[in-house]
Amino acid sequence: MPEGTRDSDGEWPPYPAAEIAAAWRRERPGAPTESIEIVTPIWWLAKLFTDDRARALRAADIDAATLDLLSVLRRSGPPYSLTTRQIAYRTLVTAGAVSQRVARAENQGLVERTVEERTPGKAGRAAVRVTLTEAGHELIEQSVDEVLSREARLVDELSVTEREALASLLGKLLQQVREQTASGEQRPS
Repeated sequence: MPEGTRDSDGEWPPYPAAEIAAAWRRERPGAPTESIEIVTPIWWLAKLFTDDRARALRAADIDAATLDLLSVLRRSGPPYSLTTRQIAYRTLVTAGAVSQRVARAENQGLVERTVEERTPGKAGRAAVRVTLTEAGHELIEQSVDEVLSREARLVDELSVTEREALASLLGKLLQQVREQTASGEQRPS
């Protein structure tokens, strides 16, 4: 049976990452398998969440990049306006990607773009400010409810305590991985 698929009875294997780790320990004794039971399920979950979110976005008639842009503007609070630099920082995408997203959303009437004048005596380029339009606000309200409701249902079998513990552990792991990969090198074991 291929990894990550159901068996002939339509059941999921109990925890196939454990089987993968055991097989590597059997086939390559001494291989560093400590991460398999953590990283493999995270990859599988990412795929399942990504696929489900894509279905939700198609149903809401919005793409992931536009959702990301409108979400960051909506979460900023009234007047739902940020500079492109602030958007790039908050969405973790390049300035070029932000520019493309903003142009696409502007063409759809979801955002307005304005150029702020430079402060006299300050060098550098003028800031570009992006503001959510009424149509953008309506779309993000509808879309975020659909996406977050679906994702809440996907984790609702975990208790509040389990969700809090998992969120804390994932946050800790994310910070550790960010620190170790920031320079492109891992720290020695």
